[in-house]
Amino acid sequence: MRHTVLISLCIAGVASLSACQKSSDAEVERALKSINVIDETNLNDVMLTVADPNEAVTYFQRASAENPDRIDLRRGLAQSLIRARKPTEAAAVWRGIIDGGHGSNEDRVGLANALIRANDWKGAESELNKIPPTYETYERYRLEAMVADANKAWKKSDAFYETAVGLTTKPSSVLNNWGYSKLTRGDYPAAEQLFAESLSYDSSVFTTKNNLVLARAAQRKYDMPILTMTQTERAQLLYTAALAAIKQGDVVIGRGLLEDAVETSPVYFEQATRALQALDNTVTSG
Repeated sequence: MRHTVLISLCIAGVASLSACQKSSDAEVERALKSINVIDETNLNDVMLTVADPNEAVTYFQRASAENPDRIDLRRGLAQSLIRARKPTEAAAVWRGIIDGGHGSNEDRVGLANALIRANDWKGAESELNKIPPTYETYERYRLEAMVADANKAWKKSDAFYETAVGLTTKPSSVLNNWGYSKLTRGDYPAAEQLFAESLSYDSSVFTTKNNLVLARAAQRKYDMPILTMTQTERAQLLYTAALAAIKQGDVVIGRGLLEDAVETSPVYFEQATRALQALDNTVTSG
């Protein structure tokens, strides 16, 4: 009898141990799955920000193929294709998400962005028109402003740019775009003001510095604005001002600016030197 009880206890103990083991295994699996999700999320973030764009495309292509129901991975693929400068392919991915019934307003904005980059302005405008006015984001209004610019609808453009600026804490890029819009319209004082404001948020962007010099030169203000700049940047900006001066008939001023550019540059400035020689040859032959 005692043997029977002992055997029963042993069997119960083994069953209990087995149950504990299974419970423990399940908890481990859940923990590992949780860790894997965290690791994947971190990896996805890395791929979308600092990874090589083409490597990110390959990663998201493989991941979305293995998990076709994961819309987040397809969005990652579309964003990576934009970074890899493949907007047409990115537009196709976003179109697939939207046509599949899983798209959001943010996805439609992403599609419009891809279409603009692919130079399909009408397509982008059509997509933006499908977004309800209650969906107000910086990216949406930045794109709306660009489309209005393309249509030369200046009042709309200004309104959209102003709204976009108010929806971000980092408006330097959109201010530069707005300034360039004013520059193309011939409103040089407004362009100068917007480029200067853009640089007050981010003083490192050379394109904005160059645009500022162009806006000033268009008003025959050829002196260098007070900016943080390297010696190489200063030489390039002097060159920009020189070309603008020569184009406007201020040849003597342009020559002086070219000479300053050559002297300022820490390395041989071939473009400025060639322009100076061409100017000298024109004067000599004339």
